[in-house]
Amino acid sequence: MGNGNDGKIVLTFLNDKLEVRGDFFPPQEDGNPITPDYITNLLAQYNIVHGVQLDEMNEAFRKCTEENTEVKSVLIARGDIPVNEELEYMKLNPFLGRKKEFDKNAAVDHRQRSPFIIIKKDQVLGKHIPRRQGKEGINVHGDRVDFRTVQPEGVSPGENTRVEEGRLLSNIHGQLAVSKKLVNVRESLLVKGSVGYGTGNIVFPGDVDIHGTVSDGFKIYSGGSVTIRQTFDVTDSIIRKDLNVAGGIIGRGQALVKVGGSLKTKFIENCKLACRKDIFVELEIINSNVFTLETLQMTEKGKIVGGEIYAFKGLRTGSIGKKSGKTTRIHCGIDFTLEQERERNNNILKVVAAKMRKLKEILQDPQTTEEKKKKIDALILKLEADQKKASAKISELLAKQKTFEDAAVEVSGEIVPGTLIEICQTALFVTAPLKKVRIRFNKLLNKLITENL
Repeated sequence: MGNGNDGKIVLTFLNDKLEVRGDFFPPQEDGNPITPDYITNLLAQYNIVHGVQLDEMNEAFRKCTEENTEVKSVLIARGDIPVNEELEYMKLNPFLGRKKEFDKNAAVDHRQRSPFIIIKKDQVLGKHIPRRQGKEGINVHGDRVDFRTVQPEGVSPGENTRVEEGRLLSNIHGQLAVSKKLVNVRESLLVKGSVGYGTGNIVFPGDVDIHGTVSDGFKIYSGGSVTIRQTFDVTDSIIRKDLNVAGGIIGRGQALVKVGGSLKTKFIENCKLACRKDIFVELEIINSNVFTLETLQMTEKGKIVGGEIYAFKGLRTGSIGKKSGKTTRIHCGIDFTLEQERERNNNILKVVAAKMRKLKEILQDPQTTEEKKKKIDALILKLEADQKKASAKISELLAKQKTFEDAAVEVSGEIVPGTLIEICQTALFVTAPLKKVRIRFNKLLNKLITENL
């Protein structure tokens, strides 16, 4: 075909001659159409011998000649792509840190989202991928194409990890930290900023170090100790070991903090706090319920205003109470955990008794049917069993009740009138200011006595 108006196929070689595509053009004016011989000669001219796609070419040829239309990017031939050799490597578990899917139609609590990846002991962190052999390819000219040898980007075992049977495992509960291809599991969680929507609730099996504040509404659950370098806006939190707050602890009345170790802070305000070991507060405890199985210690500037304090082994502070303020109640020498359990069972007895009175009134009503009376009798039997169980629990708790007769309340400043002091279940209601005193239980006199400091 020598006429410039003849039909033609323009070839394009791609991917190092592993693929060739063609654009089919119909003839113009007096030009000649594409013929099968033209296609055969074209393939031979460019030495296209491997992976020829006859079906695609025939369909393009038909459309171009019968419909007199251009057909672009037709696959003419495709070679065999070489398969690279991959050296062995350790692949990081792709499911680590996969974000939880939330129902788009449901309300989402963003406090449950967390940027931290928390790892459990013996969790699989990665998997050994063995060497994969390479395979040569063949281009459209029938020539061999060499494969390459590649080293996939993998990871290596780091701190608190081990390799067993081709798997990378964690030795501890902790936070995943991948640095410079090293997979580490940290025993402690470091939060460089504040706790809020950027971090979500903090749930961690070890120690937690928070450099910023903790915002209201966000919870902290720690299996170790927690250090907060600014203010702690408390929402229900459980800390297995010690809690250290450089600022103060602020609640909203219903906030509850449980600490398995000791507590140190600047002040406590409007919250409920239970601690198994010593509590150290520098300045104030205001309108809070504070419980400890050891001692509460405050500086000479320390003030307790309002609320209720349970300190099993006693307390030391600067002042207690405030004129025209809420009554402050101090309880020492008794185990608050047993007292709380006893109070809970006493409340059960009150509720059961009220229900039984109501049911007996219904039984005495002449309009009550026999069938209904049978149901009420069954309910009364169940309530009597609950009553018996609660009474037995109270008796058991009374037998276990521990007292610490050496408990004392020491105040270097003043105890304001209206304050209630109770030691070993013996009470003293302060009616006149007491200054620089120690109040303790005298077993021989079976009463509380005051001594000058």
